[in-house]
Amino acid sequence: MATGSTRFTSPHRTSCRTLAAKTLIALAAAAAFLAGCTALVDRRADTKEAAARAEYPPLGQFVEVDGRRVHALVTGSGPDLVLIHGASGNMRDFTFRFVDRVKDRYRVIVFDRPGLGYTDHAADRYAGAFARQGESPAEQAAMLNAAAEKLGVRNPIVLGHSYGGSVAMAWGLDHPAAALVIVSGATMPWPGSLGTSYKVLGTSLGGAVVPPFVTAFAGEDTIADAVAGIFAPQSAPDGYIDYVGTGLTLRRASLRANARQVNTLRPHVVEMSKRYPTLDLPVELVHGDTDDTVPLDIHSQPLSALLPDANLTVLPGIGHMPHHVAPEAVTAAIDRAARRAGVR
Repeated sequence: MATGSTRFTSPHRTSCRTLAAKTLIALAAAAAFLAGCTALVDRRADTKEAAARAEYPPLGQFVEVDGRRVHALVTGSGPDLVLIHGASGNMRDFTFRFVDRVKDRYRVIVFDRPGLGYTDHAADRYAGAFARQGESPAEQAAMLNAAAEKLGVRNPIVLGHSYGGSVAMAWGLDHPAAALVIVSGATMPWPGSLGTSYKVLGTSLGGAVVPPFVTAFAGEDTIADAVAGIFAPQSAPDGYIDYVGTGLTLRRASLRANARQVNTLRPHVVEMSKRYPTLDLPVELVHGDTDDTVPLDIHSQPLSALLPDANLTVLPGIGHMPHHVAPEAVTAAIDRAARRAGVR
């Protein structure tokens, strides 16, 4: 009988083990590569965010509301006028020239909305890479109203642009106000869905993964194209992009906050719209008839029909940014609101 060692492992099982080992090595290498890429992206994003904070520091003061900071700028004298910016922005949208048009006759209070600019989130549940919900217009209005009260604001005229229009409407529904001015306001339920970028950023995974790449790699051409789209068919004023602080908007936390607030807005305006007929204060609506971002026929026109005391000014040929391209019409609406409310 021939003698020799006996193999209890088949050649097939040996090849499987070898393949498994090679697969694990490949996966480990891929993970290391991705980790390295992630670290590189995060470092680049950190650098760009630090540069944005250095170039565009806070303009005003900080007011504490329940342990959270609200960034506010106060200037001028006269009846109180609160300005609330739109999506993807901060108070610099208003401090670029517009505040100078009204501070001679109003005490102007400009805020960064919660989660944007230099204002904190309204609650911890809205922060973090994987969160999906954003502050409602009512929550934002409550936080800003509390900050306004600490600044001595009483019964103000409240102006909101774009997304800020929904916050201004919530303010009027829930807090004291002399009058409202809604400029290109996103105030009514709209048909259809939002764009792809909002859909992606609105998911937990997309909100966690995409913003670091945008922060790290968004270039000047991308920014210029986005601003051009917002202002169309007009052009942004000279110096606007350099002043407004797009680097602040492109921070990871700001991108997430903005996407979450926009993605979750519609159910809130559905509920708010049921209460609009009860709003018994003067409301001035200003809207361009070529606004493709927040269309006139979906928002301000039906809103004006619901409100008991509304005046709608339609601006022919004007897009989404009347306070920059037709500022006289917006300041006139503020003055009308003040007269109608009896504060001037």
